[in-house]
Amino acid sequence: MATSAQSNMQLGTKERFFAYFKHEVTALQEQMERLATTAPSGGERKDAVDHCLAGIDRLSHEVKDASSYIPAYDQRTYADAIKALGEKLQKTRNDFAPPKKFQFSTARKNASAISINDAAELAQQHGSGSLHVPGYPSDASGTNSSFAPTPLDKLSPSEEKPEPDLHARVNKNLSRAREDEYGGEGGEDGNAASSSAIRKPSFSNASSITISNHTSVHILLPTSASHATSSGTVSNVRHSVVDLSPPTTSTTTNSTGASAPSPFAGLTLKNIKDSLIICGAVAGSAHVTSVENSVVVVATCRQFRMHSSKNVDVYLHCASRPIIEDCEGVRFAEVPGAYTTSDSKQTPNQWDKIDDFTWLKAGPNPHYKLLDQADRISDEVWTQTVPGGHSVSLDDILRAVGVLR
Repeated sequence: MATSAQSNMQLGTKERFFAYFKHEVTALQEQMERLATTAPSGGERKDAVDHCLAGIDRLSHEVKDASSYIPAYDQRTYADAIKALGEKLQKTRNDFAPPKKFQFSTARKNASAISINDAAELAQQHGSGSLHVPGYPSDASGTNSSFAPTPLDKLSPSEEKPEPDLHARVNKNLSRAREDEYGGEGGEDGNAASSSAIRKPSFSNASSITISNHTSVHILLPTSASHATSSGTVSNVRHSVVDLSPPTTSTTTNSTGASAPSPFAGLTLKNIKDSLIICGAVAGSAHVTSVENSVVVVATCRQFRMHSSKNVDVYLHCASRPIIEDCEGVRFAEVPGAYTTSDSKQTPNQWDKIDDFTWLKAGPNPHYKLLDQADRISDEVWTQTVPGGHSVSLDDILRAVGVLR
């Protein structure tokens, strides 16, 4: 009897996933059909394409995550549908892409125009009776060759190898990359490398946000990073505070005037421990995997999926039913007022209607619970402590939100 009930429950799960998949495919197809009429100016069409790409990638991950209860045949069907979506998007992009400009083909290099060192190698090959491609090591010793290359210290200035200049350029580029990562906005004290400062990476040359491999840092994404929210990833973070919300929830002002907030098309959190992650607004799905002893805030999202996580408090606004799988000790609460957006006020919030794909029994679910009002973080902590400052340390914030005891 129990086996029959479990089978019926699993069948219901597969049917729910099929209905969800069908809905998402239809939505993506409609988005692709609107691409041709989306204005290319101002990056609107590019943002729309990025949103479609993120949706296809998210759907692919969701099929993979659901492989534990979806038959192999259905998985292949889903994979074929996702592949067809990708091909349709590529065809749509090709249709409105500008025709390639005519270019003259580059003339082939004269075979006789070789360098001194190449000539020396050819001479060595002829002397040893072997033939080898110039510029690659040869087994020939070259002892029978009468052609010797000019020593490096005797080369003319135009033939000298510019190693010092190359190293200088590399060092300069590394410094510039470091500035892009942490120096664009600087810390509060002007020194982004300081462990006590709030780091504000600018991502000035990026189209997406990736924050990885950090321990004991406080990172605040500035509103100027709104151009890079096509997708976001936070991974391998320990004992830290990461706030991605400003560019996704705040109105920004630039040379062309004020612009609306720019939510992430999709967001991924992975391998995070003992941290506070404030995700901001996500237009698509928020994926959370392998997060432990942490607090996660999602201002708004269309779908929320959590895998292999434990002891996590989730403050959430989700337009659909949140999904968890292989999780323990997860506690859900409504997103605090400090992070509500105009969009979240206009859409329903199903933060408390959780579907657990690994709990097929009737009765109370031991894997998650809803946070009582008395156990939730107060508005005062969200508005006064979490933003940080000179008098508020990283540990003060983590202690205030319950990550540190």
